[in-house]
Amino acid sequence: MPELPEVETVVRDLRPLLVGRRFTGVWAGPLALRKPWTRGWERRLTGRRVEAIRRRGKWIVAEMERGDRLVVHLGMTGQLTVAPAEAPTKPHTHLVFDLDEGAGQLRFRDVRRFGSATLFQADEDVEAFFRAAGLGPEPFGLDAAYWRQRLAATARCLKAVLLDQRVVAGVGNIYADEALYAARLHPARIASGMGAREADRLRRAVETVLNRAIERRGSSIRDYVGGAGQKGEMQTEFRAYGRTGEPCPRCGALIERVRLAGRSTHFCPVCQKKEVHHKDKKGTKKSHGLKKS
Repeated sequence: MPELPEVETVVRDLRPLLVGRRFTGVWAGPLALRKPWTRGWERRLTGRRVEAIRRRGKWIVAEMERGDRLVVHLGMTGQLTVAPAEAPTKPHTHLVFDLDEGAGQLRFRDVRRFGSATLFQADEDVEAFFRAAGLGPEPFGLDAAYWRQRLAATARCLKAVLLDQRVVAGVGNIYADEALYAARLHPARIASGMGAREADRLRRAVETVLNRAIERRGSSIRDYVGGAGQKGEMQTEFRAYGRTGEPCPRCGALIERVRLAGRSTHFCPVCQKKEVHHKDKKGTKKSHGLKKS
């Protein structure tokens, strides 16, 4: 599934290709996406100019003139690209928006049809939609006190917390693994057992990993391409994700994989310890946290 870096890359690619251009026609295919497309939206969008395009979490928001907002989620296999009108339409293309009387097309392709495109009439409606979904804050410049409080308040493992879009928006399976590796934290550690320094280290790691992934245009593992059709390159820099049985880049131990929060989770058993050690008043080393399996 495209995560924040991939969605941000799509937005940055589409911005110079869409802003200032006008939708002059809309075609919707016969197969339904995750949320049904309403035919009346085609009439509302036809003739409207794109004024801005932005990202919120894993959502793309195209701001149209007169207040309309086209909100797109890429789901697991969605691609939102601009192509020449004469270019062949690929299979599994479900929405086509003509631009400036045939000067190009914005196309939404989704093999598995878990994505969606929804039209709202105003920013207030979009924000109400995100609030109803419980969408959490962005990971950039995340308030340290908020982050520590959310970790301290849950007995879930760190991997589950990072995947929870209500806690922080945009992080998915790939970058959760990479951030935990960067922070040297075991993904099965219980969040409420984290100290302030560890919590801050993870918060900074999340931001660093996401920023690097954006620089590398995201990760192209299966279907993902940016808004101009170009693939990402972050997959060449993975330290943990998808590297089961390969040596850890830091210590050489073999990367392991377990299932946490319903997702495959990759980590180094040496760099990312399950147990945390501290010394008591007598100087005796003790362990707390999870027991070794």
